[in-house]
Amino acid sequence: MISLPALAAVPLDTVLYVGRAAFLVFSFALAAVAFVQLRRITERRGRQAERDAQHISGLLGQALERLDAVEARLGATEQRLAALGVEIEMHFKSAAAAASRNYAVAIRLARAGGQAEDIAATCGLARQEAELVVRLHGRAAPRAERDARHAALMRA
Repeated sequence: MISLPALAAVPLDTVLYVGRAAFLVFSFALAAVAFVQLRRITERRGRQAERDAQHISGLLGQALERLDAVEARLGATEQRLAALGVEIEMHFKSAAAAASRNYAVAIRLARAGGQAEDIAATCGLARQEAELVVRLHGRAAPRAERDARHAALMRA
């Protein structure tokens, strides 16, 4: 029969050295794998961050273009508003001039004996305004009485 040679007893120190060496090799291999994985993840996140930055940059460009368009429209609106303000001012000036002419005509009609309804229709005054003009400037009231009424109305 064939016999196997007997193994010599291995000292405990040698077994511990071999175990430590195996543990260190395993630890270094594990650290290398972890480092490679970490590097890949970091590169992936960097590429994603670049894509996100490009996307945000595009959105910012669009927002700036829209803001420029809004500013342009606002400038045009401001110009139109200024023109409308000038038109309104001219309208009020002409309306004030027309109103003073209307009152002058109403006073002449009242002095000529015109009725409040006719004066209101002719001069574009409200009926109450025409009645006031007739009371103050009409023929029926003597001058002193008109002045007294006018003074009383002014105090009220």
